[in-house]
Amino acid sequence: MRRLLSFGLVLIATAALAADKVVLIAGGGDGADGTEATKAKLIQPFAVDFDQAGNIYFVEMAGGERLRKIDAKGVLTTLAGTGKKGDSGDDGPAAKAEFNGMHNLIWMPSEKVLLIADSFNNRLRDYDPKTEKIGAMAGTGKKGFAGDGGNIAKAEFNQAICVAMTPDQLQIYVADIGNKRIRKIDNIRSTVSTFAGTGKAGVPKDGELAKDQPLVDPRAVAADKNGNVYILERNGHALRVVDKAGKIRTVAGTGKAGSGGDGGPALKAAMNGPKFISIDPADDSVLIADTENHQIRRYIPKTETMELIAGTGKKGSGGLEGDPLKLEMGRPHGVSVHPKTGEIYIADSDNNRIVKIAKGK
Repeated sequence: MRRLLSFGLVLIATAALAADKVVLIAGGGDGADGTEATKAKLIQPFAVDFDQAGNIYFVEMAGGERLRKIDAKGVLTTLAGTGKKGDSGDDGPAAKAEFNGMHNLIWMPSEKVLLIADSFNNRLRDYDPKTEKIGAMAGTGKKGFAGDGGNIAKAEFNQAICVAMTPDQLQIYVADIGNKRIRKIDNIRSTVSTFAGTGKAGVPKDGELAKDQPLVDPRAVAADKNGNVYILERNGHALRVVDKAGKIRTVAGTGKAGSGGDGGPALKAAMNGPKFISIDPADDSVLIADTENHQIRRYIPKTETMELIAGTGKKGSGGLEGDPLKLEMGRPHGVSVHPKTGEIYIADSDNNRIVKIAKGK
């Protein structure tokens, strides 16, 4: 009996050691550039991405207006942005550039540049780490809708709020939220077209062509390796997918603000103002920043179910260094998977910090 009891205790201890754990990555103090990221001051981090060298990049939204980096040693530096809201600096030193409401960014391995959704400037811009310069990528900067079928430099967007790239790096998708459309850029720097949405507000009909259907308000977009493009709607409180045939359907969310439903059918799981999605390449599941519920959730396409990854549902700042399900967050706006470790990074925006879910060992 004692042996069985001892064996059981060992199993319990091993399970405890193997549990996932929340770890602070940046935003724990008041430090400036050049300090350890966990002791530095962050202002509204909104999105996180990674390069092959082990650097972590993120953008800061209102009040920050900067592109920043955490290197492999954990040291924080500012790469671009004066911290002042504006629209200037193309083709010049990134440190002197001005931005307006950056919402997210992606690392482009083929070009070794960062592509930034400079949302309230209605355009996409890029940062080159080698030259340390900012460049214009897509959009004139004028708020509007124009340019389909033409060169990306002459296109008009209405808040280019999210940008994503296909795994083969041949297409870029832009959540053009003000135009209620998802736009597509072919061959990275070529032409722009409408991929989904008509410009009218509404819930799309399942099984119809995405470009012929309305969208409520496409807040985020992500593409998996199977040719599926996911669209997250903020006030639509829903996740939709466009398949390889170009047909759209709703896969998660009730369409009404709410919470709960984890562990069951995704269409019965309620969300509240979700703001961002990313694909977990391990299984092509979709990570969702369920912002107003202060949680991170996962849609699993194979089972069409939803599961809770992190967050109590209560706004707060507690729970660091513990169970992800006991973590309190403040309106998280970004969630990304590290390409090498598979760990989940969260831009915990209102808490001015970045955390990760470290896998149990």
